[in-house]
Amino acid sequence: MRVGIVGLGLIGGSFAKAYHESKDWEVYGMDSDKRILDLALLAEDLDGVLDETTISQCDLLLIALYPQAVIEYLEKNAPYISKDTVVIDCGGTKRKICEAGFQIAEKYGFTFIGGHPMAGRHYTGYKYSLANLYDGMAMVIIPKTCDDMNWLEHIKDLLKPARFGTVTVTTAENHDKMIAFTSQLAHVVSNAYIKSPTAREHHGYSAGSYKDLTRVAWLNEVMWTELFMENRDYLTEEIRFLREELKKYQSALEQQDFEKMRELLREGKERKVEVDGR
Repeated sequence: MRVGIVGLGLIGGSFAKAYHESKDWEVYGMDSDKRILDLALLAEDLDGVLDETTISQCDLLLIALYPQAVIEYLEKNAPYISKDTVVIDCGGTKRKICEAGFQIAEKYGFTFIGGHPMAGRHYTGYKYSLANLYDGMAMVIIPKTCDDMNWLEHIKDLLKPARFGTVTVTTAENHDKMIAFTSQLAHVVSNAYIKSPTAREHHGYSAGSYKDLTRVAWLNEVMWTELFMENRDYLTEEIRFLREELKKYQSALEQQDFEKMRELLREGKERKVEVDGR
């Protein structure tokens, strides 16, 4: 079996290392930065370079690029992709990618699936990639249609070397709605929170709460700007809802309304138990 990996950052590099550990797979890769590609080859995480010749030999093609770059790569390289190849992208938003990906795949006869591995680290780049990054984590996939369980099992088999804990099948629309809440809003809040003037004086006063809330404030602003803008409708709604909720807490404080504050805190605690357990 052969897998091709486009983009050898944290996500693509981790896929390369995971598939390399599986002796049943040959791993081919490419990156726009030749230094990264040479490093991956030197580390023997790759069996060869992914190019116009080797791409046609791949059973699976994983594209770990920013959303617009995914589309541009498919438009340029679709003629070289075999009809037997399953192509899965790893972009953080899905509507734009899937609309283009499904059209291109239909034109050239291969299978395209939108994908989003739900895993990451504080730092990005190939040097921080891990063979076990996806162990037990969730993989979200967005097929054009999903009415064949045998086909779904085939996709799961192709992804087995990454050792995901679950594979969730959904639509591009639902993915983007959910990700606006579970990921993008968290990054916005963390990034805004750390801008408080008090942050410069926090040393000696902070513990787990501060670390948890600020962990994702350190981010790749180029990538996240593209993701936020592509998903601006759903993300704007989540920010609007959060602002309205925060106003309630602010009002209770300003009015010294102890009962209202207790009610708000109780509601939040109960909702956490409802959705996640204790």
